[in-house]
Amino acid sequence: MSQLEKYRQLSEFEKSIPLFSKGWWMDAVCENDWNVILIENNDQILASLPYYFYKTNHRMEIKKAILTQTNGIWINYPQNQKYEKQLSYENRLMSLVIDEIEKLPITKYQQYFHYSIENWLPFYWRGYSQTTRYTYVIEDTSNLQQVYQNFNSNLRKSIRKAEKQVTIKEDIPIEDFYCFNKMTFERQGLNIPYSFEIVSRIDEACAKRGAKKTFYCVDENNQIHSAIYFVWDDDTLYYLMSGSHPDFRNTQSLSLLLFEGIKLAHQMKKKFNFEGSMKKNIEHHFRQFGAVQKAYHHIFKTF
Repeated sequence: MSQLEKYRQLSEFEKSIPLFSKGWWMDAVCENDWNVILIENNDQILASLPYYFYKTNHRMEIKKAILTQTNGIWINYPQNQKYEKQLSYENRLMSLVIDEIEKLPITKYQQYFHYSIENWLPFYWRGYSQTTRYTYVIEDTSNLQQVYQNFNSNLRKSIRKAEKQVTIKEDIPIEDFYCFNKMTFERQGLNIPYSFEIVSRIDEACAKRGAKKTFYCVDENNQIHSAIYFVWDDDTLYYLMSGSHPDFRNTQSLSLLLFEGIKLAHQMKKKFNFEGSMKKNIEHHFRQFGAVQKAYHHIFKTF
């Protein structure tokens, strides 16, 4: 069995592997342009590092895949490890993963690790660099009333305003969703950075596993104001994509749809991850939902 097949099988049943590192997610986003490093002992996988690679002009780079917030190392921890033993275990396995990275014919390496990976010292010791990025997470959605009370008062007012102007509907066709998603970039004078084909593959793969949901808002004239796309794994529901009609942005319907996603996370007993942004205005909006700031590592090296 190939390394990829081993990893696909592992990530299907291993609940601690985050969504964006699942083999099926990588298949959908990267098609054939991904691979995986596995560290094994007696047929047990102790650590993995799936990666997207990009080839150009006879050069190869490992880089962040589109629509994939985090990727990178996963470690299979023994139960009831003491903290010191855990760090020692991490350091050893990370060093073995780095050995395999550096056997690859690459000119650059960069990945964004899931926020659960706090230790990156073995990478530092081997000459890698790091910058800190942030996402926002509502870790406990069990008490929805308390979650709502933690919202900024202005945000609650915006949500109440939106509720009076629009109605929430479910399951917008993926072609229509992509058009709305595209509008968000066009309004900023940007080209959408991913194709409909990639979004369609993600949609198909998530639908197959019951791991996605779309909502959209319409007014009394049945005009769509905004649409949103959520995906999830065993632990967390993620805000993946959205789009708003430029003529209706003042209705604040996107905030209403985000609240709908938080309600869904509550129903499913999951965390809610806003997928973060380093842009000031977006960070401010996410922070208003009372979410907890989570730091995660951007690890990189030029060879």
